[in-house]
Amino acid sequence: MTAAALLALLSTGCSSGPGTAGDKLLGWPDDAKATAPLKKLNVPRFFDASQGWDQELSWVPPSVKTLPVAVVPRSETVAFMQAASNGYTISARSSDGKLAWRSAPWSAPTPVAAAQKPSDGAAEIPSVTGVEIDGRGYVVAYAHGLRGKDQLHDGAEIVRLAIFPADAKGGSIKPLREIDVPVSTDPGEFHVQATGGRLLVAWGESGTFPNESAIVNVTTGEVAVQQDADRLLTQCSTAPMCVTSRVVAATPDGPLVAMGGGGFGIPGRYFSDTLTPEGIDPKTGFIGFWNGSVYGAAADHALIGWYPASVTATPVWSVHDLHTGAPQARLVCGQEVPRADKPSRDYPVVSSPRGQYLAAGSAVFDLKNKRGICLQGDGNRKTIAVVSIQDNGTAYGAASDTSENGTPVLAQLDLNTPNGNASPLEVGTEVPYQHTAGGAGVFFTRQDGKGVVVSVRKPARP
Repeated sequence: MTAAALLALLSTGCSSGPGTAGDKLLGWPDDAKATAPLKKLNVPRFFDASQGWDQELSWVPPSVKTLPVAVVPRSETVAFMQAASNGYTISARSSDGKLAWRSAPWSAPTPVAAAQKPSDGAAEIPSVTGVEIDGRGYVVAYAHGLRGKDQLHDGAEIVRLAIFPADAKGGSIKPLREIDVPVSTDPGEFHVQATGGRLLVAWGESGTFPNESAIVNVTTGEVAVQQDADRLLTQCSTAPMCVTSRVVAATPDGPLVAMGGGGFGIPGRYFSDTLTPEGIDPKTGFIGFWNGSVYGAAADHALIGWYPASVTATPVWSVHDLHTGAPQARLVCGQEVPRADKPSRDYPVVSSPRGQYLAAGSAVFDLKNKRGICLQGDGNRKTIAVVSIQDNGTAYGAASDTSENGTPVLAQLDLNTPNGNASPLEVGTEVPYQHTAGGAGVFFTRQDGKGVVVSVRKPARP
């Protein structure tokens, strides 16, 4: 199951029942909670279906690459974007439903012509992400389009960022600053993230790690375009076929660079030849490519796949401190190591809110106890791809095969056990896609095939 397929799981959410007041502001600022009946959801036992709130995003098209909803790291703040006639508004609610703040209307750049009808059918829409930078939480709204386009001007192509403080209070909140990053790319072929502690905008290819990038300073607004990623690591100059290198995360110490032929590091800080797990050689193959392929990053850690000496041996996976490169845990697991020169990944890298657990697909790690769990199928047990993880080690995932009637087989896992202790969830159960630091789950469902309903459910009492 690919990352796109995991996102498509929400299309199976067909729970009926009333939502909230949709685009209306529910009793701002005194009425802290939605008064409409909660949407009926069949949730896992760790959540209370009767406690929480719902928000309908009726403007979201049936097929998109991202959803305009985000949890600010290590917080109770859930941010979402609404469309209006005079722009977009960004709102933030706590897990108990209190509406903390709402932005003034925000003007996204003029969409490029093909944004609503791209070749893959997934519409490009403005979105939001929650980030933590230097200990402070932010909500970043972003959109791709044209600045200054009119009847006499073609306009300049940009990705526009609006930086909001996550701890804002009140209404008509204006961004701390707006930043335009010059780009040249097709609709949907850009990515905004801050997995390493700095904001990274990448573009030019579809997938998680496009080949052009810029590091953005949210404090000053400075945009540092990363020119020619093949020149960032000195090891690339002598490596065979070292092309299509790319920046995969931005840190306070510099960019994490994945070299096109294999190998990775932060310039002037560390390189992968000194970070190999036990039993893994620094170079691989007949030509002698550098070993180590960056799968992704989350919660200030990088997930790396390594090729063993024998082509028939099982790959090795490891998690490293993103700032020092120090290895944290090792795992032998048959999940396929991605080609270093490709921008796409089959699964997103997810972590628990406070960062103890990290996973991508069937490769799972408990960083506190420095151990890994492989959920790859063994000929009898089905492969399970992790969707989200709670701080208590409970995870939710989807099996590689569907049930007999063609619906996804969903599972609940206990990552505190040696093998993950997976058990199937009953048909019709919704799984959370994100979690707040206080244990609430964020669920996404479709409302009669139109728009998306964001449902936050509080943790069940013991």
